[in-house]
Amino acid sequence: MISGKSTLLLLASCAFAADLPQWSQFRGPNGSGVDLDSVHYPIEFSPSKNLLWKQAVVYGQSSPIVYGGHVYLTASEPGRLLTIAYDAHTGRELWRREIKRGEFAKTFKANDPASSTPVADDLGVTAFFADFGLAAYTHDGKDRWTLPLGPFKNFYGMAASPILAGEMLLLICDQNRGSFMLAVDRKTGRQRWKADRPAASVGWATPMIWRPSQGPAQVIALGSTRVDGYDLETGEPRWWMPVASEGGVGTPVAFGDLVMVSTTGSGEPWMPTFESQLKAYDKDQDGRLSQAEFAVDKGLGEHFGWIDADGDKFVTAREWNEARAMGMGEVGAVAIRAGLAKGKMEPQSVAWRFKKNLPFIPAPLVYNNLFFMVRDGGIITALDPTTGKLLKEGRNRAAIGEYYASPVAADGKVYLANVDGKISVLSAASDWQVLATNDLAEEVHATPALSNGRVFIRTRGNLYCFGSAAPNP
Repeated sequence: MISGKSTLLLLASCAFAADLPQWSQFRGPNGSGVDLDSVHYPIEFSPSKNLLWKQAVVYGQSSPIVYGGHVYLTASEPGRLLTIAYDAHTGRELWRREIKRGEFAKTFKANDPASSTPVADDLGVTAFFADFGLAAYTHDGKDRWTLPLGPFKNFYGMAASPILAGEMLLLICDQNRGSFMLAVDRKTGRQRWKADRPAASVGWATPMIWRPSQGPAQVIALGSTRVDGYDLETGEPRWWMPVASEGGVGTPVAFGDLVMVSTTGSGEPWMPTFESQLKAYDKDQDGRLSQAEFAVDKGLGEHFGWIDADGDKFVTAREWNEARAMGMGEVGAVAIRAGLAKGKMEPQSVAWRFKKNLPFIPAPLVYNNLFFMVRDGGIITALDPTTGKLLKEGRNRAAIGEYYASPVAADGKVYLANVDGKISVLSAASDWQVLATNDLAEEVHATPALSNGRVFIRTRGNLYCFGSAAPNP
């Protein structure tokens, strides 16, 4: 419900924030994770230091975005999918809209129905829910359009986020079978083009728009077995390069005419052979594994639904071997010279590849002419983005833990959030140093948003806004 008072607050907020820097999608401008416009970002913050406001929020794993003086989140409650707007300056909730969650597949425990980050522009905000599709609202919470999608066949759930490019909204929907990328008109939701992705299986990567020095703008999409470049205007495939990934995660980044992705995997199969599993679990000796037979496996039993690609409650040798091969091949942080390329990229198109201490979920970051990665254990790596040369690698022992959030940067600082709620702030230098480790003592899965010198962090139960006393010019 939207009250008259809330509407007045909304209009005042929009007017006040019309010219402020925006963080309008997952990882901000073009998914880069970088705010180049603002200064005076805080180094130290906590619930008792540099806190501008704190607001209790409904649980969800999507990241906050900031646009026109609003902070937008998605969330879920039993039977309901929520899109919520807050005042970026006070934290006050302005409105919330809900969609009834109908028939849906059980979400894997590490995911949730509100994992995809919304996207905003001058017309309003658009959210994607795997159990519904796309829903667009105005900035005052009125309906604009909806586009039902699915059902999807991704055992681990969906998490790729929509992005905007000119007059189009783009969305990747990678799944066990039938993966695709969709472009719709941002004003109406009508389809502009659809590109099938037959080589992609389960994945959660958000695409990125790349504008090379030569040739048309492209959509760069990371998948489970390769990275692809598509023509932005038509969706026609342009080039692709094999990569080994345990499921594309995060988002690609760019440095001039280099496209960069980071994937983790293995040169050897990480799963046992199908024959050994039949010997251990095939009680009726029919040459396949039923869900009941395999449930007792303590390592892979809970992942049966992923291996069972066709969903018939049985795993065959073909399904097992397809799953076993996932993540095998060339892995690493890789920089690709794509340019005017067509078709499969040759090995000489790789400018550099780095294979050590690779993150699984966090995307890489290019900032201050440096390439940063963070992985579980608090291991931080800085590379030269032109050559891939290792500049510094180390560990923040004050923030070891797991890392789901991707790094973001502004004002000469890099922000890294681990699951335990410890936020490291680094100097963005080749010899980076940990400037502070801030402890919120709350679970953090979402990537922070940066706008106008303020750091917006979503925890399991709260949305925080931190900022220093000095205003931005």
